[in-house]
Amino acid sequence: MVNRAPAARAVALSGVAVVRDGAALIEDVHWAVGAGERWVLLGPNGSGKTTLLQVAGARLWPTRGRVEVLGQRLGTVDLRPLRARVAVVSGALVRQLRPGLTAREVVATGRHGALETWWHHYTADDWAEADRLLADAGVGGAGGIGTRAFGVISEGERQQVLLCRALMSRPELLLLDEPAAGLDLGARERLVLRLAALAADPEVPPVVLVTHHVEEIPSGFTHAGLLRAGRLVASGRLDDVLTSEAVSDAFGVAVRVGRAEDGRWWSRAVPH
Repeated sequence: MVNRAPAARAVALSGVAVVRDGAALIEDVHWAVGAGERWVLLGPNGSGKTTLLQVAGARLWPTRGRVEVLGQRLGTVDLRPLRARVAVVSGALVRQLRPGLTAREVVATGRHGALETWWHHYTADDWAEADRLLADAGVGGAGGIGTRAFGVISEGERQQVLLCRALMSRPELLLLDEPAAGLDLGARERLVLRLAALAADPEVPPVVLVTHHVEEIPSGFTHAGLLRAGRLVASGRLDDVLTSEAVSDAFGVAVRVGRAEDGRWWSRAVPH
């Protein structure tokens, strides 16, 4: 693997817009993700969170503006090697993976960003790394899910496997698109705890998490961005951005937002 000096900013967007059929999905976005930062992007449905994440991952070309990812400016570099340096965890990937692959095989495919293990050769060290990642996530080892088919494990277990797969690629930027969507309480909390452990690890690259719910923000996350109608209406340090007023304005409903002693966030509607 080629050793690269880490970019001062993992993502830098200036005046970015994505327009489709005459409508702006995101508009005039100025945003930067620094080395070691852990970001959460919040906003209602249709506010542009996933679109912004795709641009940040060099998966979507902007209509206007300047985009730099890991120090490389889009439009001046080959996107294929750049995309290989960015790991994206998205529900769309579940539909692309063959259900008969074992969880262990799904994790291993992350080494080369493949969908099948037969596309590449995997060393004993690769398989050992896949097993270690599953064990770290609490779903490996004896009695774990490593040998079970990806198509039959639970939704919560799939999200843990997809996260392991992303880490298997040794990314320089980790993007998570609503990984807790549809999970039950137990699976959500296990995932949030896993993300908190990753946030606390200095070896883990910058992370951007998209969610609708402040309750899904893991402890250890440092920054937040609020989106409304395609615009980034607030961004910065988590404590500065997640105020009751700002979140109420972004979601269009009066809420109180607070933070518990353990670092977890909560929100409640304000009674009329």
